[in-house]
Amino acid sequence: MTVVNPETPPPQQALLDFENVTVFCGTKKVLDSLSITFGEGENIAILGPNGAGKSSFIRTILRELYPVADNNQVIFRIHGQDVWDVFTLRSTIGVVSNDLQYTFTRPLTGREVILSGFFSSIGLFNRTVTPEMEMKADEILAFLEIEHLKDRRMTAMSSGESRRLLIGRALVHNPKVLILDEPTNSLDLHALHTFRDILRKIARSGTGIILVTHNLHDIIPEITRVVLMKDGRFCGDGPKQDMLSDAKIGDLFCVPLHVREDGGYYYATGF
Repeated sequence: MTVVNPETPPPQQALLDFENVTVFCGTKKVLDSLSITFGEGENIAILGPNGAGKSSFIRTILRELYPVADNNQVIFRIHGQDVWDVFTLRSTIGVVSNDLQYTFTRPLTGREVILSGFFSSIGLFNRTVTPEMEMKADEILAFLEIEHLKDRRMTAMSSGESRRLLIGRALVHNPKVLILDEPTNSLDLHALHTFRDILRKIARSGTGIILVTHNLHDIIPEITRVVLMKDGRFCGDGPKQDMLSDAKIGDLFCVPLHVREDGGYYYATGF
């Protein structure tokens, strides 16, 4: 008989569970036999050079790409389920990407951008917005400290302002995890500082973070686990302080460098 210590916390539920996942985009293999498990509530960074397969991994999570069947058992589960409809999936996983930002070319206000998250649409298109949705949008604007953007057209905003609104849009369904794909691209130093503060606030609120990036300095202090990715494979996975070493990061990016830590952030120098 197994004796359970009442002070022992319950096992962490797997949010994402992949095993032997191989994905092709056309004739090109973009993911090569990936196996990994992410627990609910974890804050994780997936770090790798451009072309490593990071965005393809996200597209696979979102069911935009599908694993191929081979002789090995393929496991591809989200919250223990093999089958998901797209709308339920996007209520569980919030996603912010540069590609999404560039689709918002209509003259929508900041508030309309956030409300569009309820419908997974680029705009409202005469959809019925309930008072509860309006209240939730206002709560998110306040939480992200972007109330001053609610009536401004997104087409007139900076990249940093637009990125914060897209985070708000992704939070409308209270997702268990927020996935960010190269979120600091095109941000200046001020916007980067503001963005990182907001990301830290979200992580401390209990929403899990999966940060996908090629920039070492994007990794906020609240992230405790780092997965290294190269050539469609995961080549390292462990505690942040173990993964962000001179040898591992130098090998990942094929350049001699020195990794230093400063105030919970990591930076690469000497290349």
